Amino acid sequence: MEGVLLKWTNYWNGWQTRWFVLHDGILSYYRSAEDVNQGCKGSVKVSAIQIAVSNVDSTRMDLSIPGEKNLYLKAPSPQERQLWLVALGSAKACVTLTTVMKNSALDGPPQEGPRDLAATPAELRTYCDILMQQVHALKTAASQDPPNVEKISEESKVISVTCDSFIRSLEHCMELTKDGFPTKIHHIDRIASHICRPTVPVMRTNSTEKKA
Repeated sequence: MEGVLLKWTNYWNGWQTRWFVLHDGILSYYRSAEDVNQGCKGSVKVSAIQIAVSNVDSTRMDLSIPGEKNLYLKAPSPQERQLWLVALGSAKACVTLTTVMKNSALDGPPQEGPRDLAATPAELRTYCDILMQQVHALKTAASQDPPNVEKISEESKVISVTCDSFIRSLEHCMELTKDGFPTKIHHIDRIASHICRPTVPVMRTNSTEKKA
């Protein structure tokens, strides 16, 4: 995935447009799309980052490597931020799968099902964390007096994207378990048949960060 995001540089220059590229578990950024072939301004391993979303600004997301680096970002719209969150979550799950494959390389021939299944919980956990933060934002908007109708509508549209991704990942998990757990899958299918898709994420800045 690639596209434009606003990156916080410092208090002097504020938010600056950057071109971001997510590829092979690495998130890199450039001054513009035209500068991609000239080398990136910076990059982070997706496996190492923690993701936080603002409950005030629906376009903002903060990526951090504890004790090392912070990236404060804004997407052009709430919907585009959601696409980035899902892409980053999926990338983290892929890294988990790769790690499992490397660690089990001496255990025998590849077995696709168990390894896919090992990665799926990490992906589900990421979507769950994102949903929890977004539900909190929705509750906050609804609890205002009077309720912030515009914010409620906005958060409802954004959260539906995450729910769709969550359900697809859950369905994939169910498919992977069918062969290994045939006696239990029918019970899971009955539960899943009752699941409906709902229509419903204080940031800080770092004044010492150098412009990049």
